[in-house]
Amino acid sequence: MLTACREEMMARICIYGAGAIGCYLGGRLAAAGAEVGFVGRPGIGEELRQHGLTLTHYNGRHWRVPPEATAFSTEPEAATAAELILVTVKSGATAQAAAELAGVIGPNAVVISFQNGIGNADTLHEALPGRIVLAGMVPFNVIRRGPGAFHQASEGEPEVADSPALAPILDDFASAGFALRRHRDMVPVQWAKLLLNLNNAVNALSGLPLQQELAQRAYRRCLALAQAEALALLKQAGIAPARLTPLPARWIPMLLRLPDALFARLARKMLAIDPSARSSMADDLAAGRRTEIDWINGEVVSLAQRLGRQAPVNALLVLLVKAAENDRKRWNGEALLAELQAAGRRG
Repeated sequence: MLTACREEMMARICIYGAGAIGCYLGGRLAAAGAEVGFVGRPGIGEELRQHGLTLTHYNGRHWRVPPEATAFSTEPEAATAAELILVTVKSGATAQAAAELAGVIGPNAVVISFQNGIGNADTLHEALPGRIVLAGMVPFNVIRRGPGAFHQASEGEPEVADSPALAPILDDFASAGFALRRHRDMVPVQWAKLLLNLNNAVNALSGLPLQQELAQRAYRRCLALAQAEALALLKQAGIAPARLTPLPARWIPMLLRLPDALFARLARKMLAIDPSARSSMADDLAAGRRTEIDWINGEVVSLAQRLGRQAPVNALLVLLVKAAENDRKRWNGEALLAELQAAGRRG
């Protein structure tokens, strides 16, 4: 048994970045019997020390990891003995995490980036030569419900680039109830997730839970504009997004533009979302934290620049979210749609 939150903890699996996604993934693995340690900030360490982890699922399942079975450290050295490191820090902290891990992890450690954006695994790989670094993706939404309490609010299973190095950990994920989905090429999968994540900005600017935001056609049309712009750029770049939902990615903007009643009927068949779910970007704005907008809508802008094109809709969403990081302004759907439409025409 691991001592509760001890600073010198050494675990077989290390969660590097104990935020919502990290605590949920690591908690599920620990609840299934895996030896898991968490590295993060002192505040979350105090939460785990007092409350342990309570993990819930939108379908009613729940898991519990008591404080005495929760190992936590604030120091990178806690990852020294880990065979598997799941990097779940915010994208803006990837370079720092990579530098920290470079000095402590073993040569045979497997590192998986379970982060938003496209290039985080590349950043880790450059800083960790000789180690196995894999791109991963978490398609579901996780919300914090209280101290040490994390809730999976939408459907999906973790996805990862396939590698023989995964063999020793497949049973851990299976025991935790995760069907770890493996892919030869993660780029189409990452872009497919990013297309869905373009709603994070719209949701954050709305100030509403995801279900309420998506129930309003004006907000959906904002997302459709952002997705259509990204899809045109991906087509030019020769990237075909993977199919993560019953509908192919190229059809989703058309679905989003449908009248509310018809959309609601069809959307229920596409993706299960808990009524309480909000985007992580909305949580960041509410907490006064910097968002990952540069690694979501900003990725579309960067792709456009590489192609010699423009992405005015996504560029404006980047600017609006960065402004909201300071003034926390919220937008109604019609006003936001008018701004994005005007940007598209100017572009």
